[in-house]
Amino acid sequence: MPDAPALAEAVLEVVSPENTRRSVPLTQSPFCIGRGEVGNHLAIPDRRISRNCAVIHCEGDQYVLGDRGNQLGVFVNGERTTKRSLQEGDVVTFGLENSYQIIFHPSAPEITVENLLTRMGRISSTESSPVGLGKLNLLLEATMLLHSQLPLGAVLEAMLDRAITITNAERGLLLEADSDGVLLQRLARRAGGGTMPTEGFSPTQTALRMAMDTQTGVITGDLQLADVALQGAQSIIAQRLRSIVAIPLYAMPRATTTESIVHVQRGQFLGILYLDSRRPAAFSKLDRQILDALAVEAASILDNARLVERERQRQRLEQELSIAREIQQALLPRGFRDFPHLTISGVNTPCHAVGGDYFDVFPMSDDRTAFVIADVAGKGIGAALLTTMLQGALTGMTLGADPARVFHHINDFLCQHAEVGRYATMFFGMLDLEGNLDYLNAGHPSPLLLRSGEVTDNALIARKIGVTRRVVVAAPSYLRGKTLPKQPGDLAAHDCITFTGVTAGVAWHFDGPDGPVSVEVKGPVRTRNSEGIREAVLSGLGIGYAPIWHFTDELDTGRLTVLLDGYEPEPEPIHAVYPSRNFVPQKTRVMIDFLEQRFAVDQKLNPRRK
Repeated sequence: MPDAPALAEAVLEVVSPENTRRSVPLTQSPFCIGRGEVGNHLAIPDRRISRNCAVIHCEGDQYVLGDRGNQLGVFVNGERTTKRSLQEGDVVTFGLENSYQIIFHPSAPEITVENLLTRMGRISSTESSPVGLGKLNLLLEATMLLHSQLPLGAVLEAMLDRAITITNAERGLLLEADSDGVLLQRLARRAGGGTMPTEGFSPTQTALRMAMDTQTGVITGDLQLADVALQGAQSIIAQRLRSIVAIPLYAMPRATTTESIVHVQRGQFLGILYLDSRRPAAFSKLDRQILDALAVEAASILDNARLVERERQRQRLEQELSIAREIQQALLPRGFRDFPHLTISGVNTPCHAVGGDYFDVFPMSDDRTAFVIADVAGKGIGAALLTTMLQGALTGMTLGADPARVFHHINDFLCQHAEVGRYATMFFGMLDLEGNLDYLNAGHPSPLLLRSGEVTDNALIARKIGVTRRVVVAAPSYLRGKTLPKQPGDLAAHDCITFTGVTAGVAWHFDGPDGPVSVEVKGPVRTRNSEGIREAVLSGLGIGYAPIWHFTDELDTGRLTVLLDGYEPEPEPIHAVYPSRNFVPQKTRVMIDFLEQRFAVDQKLNPRRK
C-alpha cells in the first residue's frame, strides 16, 4: 500500500485470547486491520476474521473507526458500529468469543508507580485480592530500594528478585546495552533470591528481538498458545520454556522546549528485563501494569548510573587535562632574560586544555640567541605529546649540536613513525648581536618581518603596508621643573634617549615650517631597541623619539606627552618583508592584508594631517 503521511503517534493495545498484550503505533491514515499481512497495517491471526475487517482514519484531531466488511461486524465497547470516533480506552472487538481485542489510546501512556496507584480504583475485585495487594507491596518495596543509598548492584538484585516473585518465574536476567546497542548480560538471579552465573544463562533471542523491534514488552503466559515465531524458537524448545517476559528498558525522554512529552521520541535504549519459567503462568492486568512500572523504575536507575559514571569520567579527564596543561605551560619559557640585542615576549593559549603549539627561546652562544616556533597537526592530548617530544629533542642544540643535523634527525624520526598520524612544522631562527638572522624553516609559513624606513636588501621582498608618525615624547615626571622645548634646537638642553638600532646615530630629523631640520642630541641613556626607549621614557630618564606605535597606550592614558608636534617629520614607511615571491603561504598573505587594513584605518598610526 502507498505510504501515507506520518501522524502524531496514537497506540493500539492488542490483547490476544491468552491475555498477552502488545502495543502497535498508529502512524498511517488510513490504518487497515484484518486477517493476513497483505493490504493490512495490523494483521489479526484469527481465521474467523475477514481479510478486510476494519480501518481507522484520522479526521482533523479525531481518529475514526470504520467497518470494511467484517463478516460478523465491528464493535466498540460491545456496540456494533459502521463508523465511530474513538476515545481513550475504547475496546474494539469483531463479534467473536475468545478472540482478539484492540484498546485505543490517543497517545502512548506513561507507566509510573504514581499513575499506577491512582488507577488502582479501576482494578477489579479479583485483582485487588490479597495476592494482588501482595504484588503491589513487592512493587513498592522495589521502588523504595531503587531510590535508596544502597550500592547499584544490590539495588538491581532487589529489583530482579521482586520481578521474579511477581511473575512466579524461575529465573531472571538483566541485559544492558553497550554503546553500540549490543546486549551484555549484567545480572542473573533465580527464584528464592539466589545468584546465578550469567555465563550459563541462555535467554531466547527470538523474544529479545521481538521486544527490541516492537519497542514493547513481550509477555507470554503460555508459549503453546503464543505466536508461531515464539513457539518454534530453538532455545525455547531446548529449554522447555512455557512462559516468557521480555521488557525493553529506555531512558526517560528529554523533550526540548518546542516538543511536548507526548510527541518526544523514546530515550536511549538501555537494555532488557528478561524472565522465564518452565511452568505456564497467568498474567493479570495488574501483573502487567506492575511489570511495566517496575521496568520504568529499573530503566531510571540504569540511566542515572550511566549519567553518574559519565560525570565521573568527565571529572577524571578534566583533572588529567588540567595536570597536562600545567606541565605543558611549565615547560614553556617564562621570565624572558634580558638580551643586549633583542626584546622578546610570547604567550601560548591553546584552544583546548592542551595543544600542539610550542615556542622557546635559548642562548646558542654569547653572541647568538635562538628562538623556535612549532605547530603540531591537530589539537588535544595527541598533539601535546608530540610537542613535548620535539621540545626535548631541540634542547640538544643548547649543548652545541648543529641545528641542521638536529632538524634532519627529527624529520627522519617522524617519517619512520608515520603510524602516529601527525606531523609538525617548525621555524628556527638565530639572531646575533649585529642583527643578522639565520634560520631553518621546516614546513612553517615563511618569516614575516615588519620594518620601518626603506628596505635596501635586494634579496628580500618588501611590500609597503602603510606609513606611521614619528613623535617626540616625554613623561610628566621628566618635564616637571624644566622648560618645554619649543623647537628642535631646544633639545640640546635636554637629556635625550638615543635609539641606535643597527647603525648608530644621534641625529634627529624634523620637518618644520621652514623645511627640514636636523639636530644633534645627547643623553646618558642609549638603547638598541624600542622597548628600551619606551621604558626609559616612562621612567622619566629623558625625551624619546620613535614611531608612535611604541607609545599609543601611554599617550591615551596621559602617562606620556607629545612634544614638538609642529615639527613632525615626513611619515615613515612600514614594510612587510619576506624572503621570496615563489611561495607565499595563505596565512602570510592574510596577515599582510590584515596589517595593511589596520594601518589604513588606525588614526593613531597614520600621520597627522597638516
